[in-house]
Amino acid sequence: MPFEFVKTEIPDVILIKPKVFEDERGFFMETYKRPDFEKAGIKGEFVQDNHSKSKYGVLRGLHFQKEPYAQAKIVRCVRGVIYDVAVDLRKDSPTFGKYVGVILSEYNKYMLYIPRGFAHGFLVLSDEADVIYKVDNVYAPDHECGLIWNDPDVNIPWPIDNPIVSKKDQQWPTLKKLVERGEVF
Repeated sequence: MPFEFVKTEIPDVILIKPKVFEDERGFFMETYKRPDFEKAGIKGEFVQDNHSKSKYGVLRGLHFQKEPYAQAKIVRCVRGVIYDVAVDLRKDSPTFGKYVGVILSEYNKYMLYIPRGFAHGFLVLSDEADVIYKVDNVYAPDHECGLIWNDPDVNIPWPIDNPIVSKKDQQWPTLKKLVERGEVF
């Protein structure tokens, strides 16, 4: 199998380690193979690919879309290094409010599968980073939502003290507010 699927501390979030074939010419790897992913429990039809380029210290997130436009994602950093984070927003989950954080990079070539019901964000740790991700539902701006990146109840240990965060991402509510508003899954 060209992939190793590793369950994280939140078992529904899966770290994907592709088999990389390298030689003096470069490398080759498969990045997605539906039968293998389905066998590992990653089901669904991916309908949109996104590409983000950011500079050092940029923090994007923590984003999600509300139903009926919730999205599962497969995230990959194709240039540079990022700290990638998924926060469980499924109110009936035993890991509600917990997060998984992993390093994704052009060097390790790992990917992270994030199911629906999670907020997602990343922090750029290299000079620049290109991040691509597949989603299983289209972007719907009217259903976009987020969780504030520095929520003290979630307590993500971001590896940079003063990240560059957009005005929009600075305005997202805390987890407590999302619960009060009924904006969790």
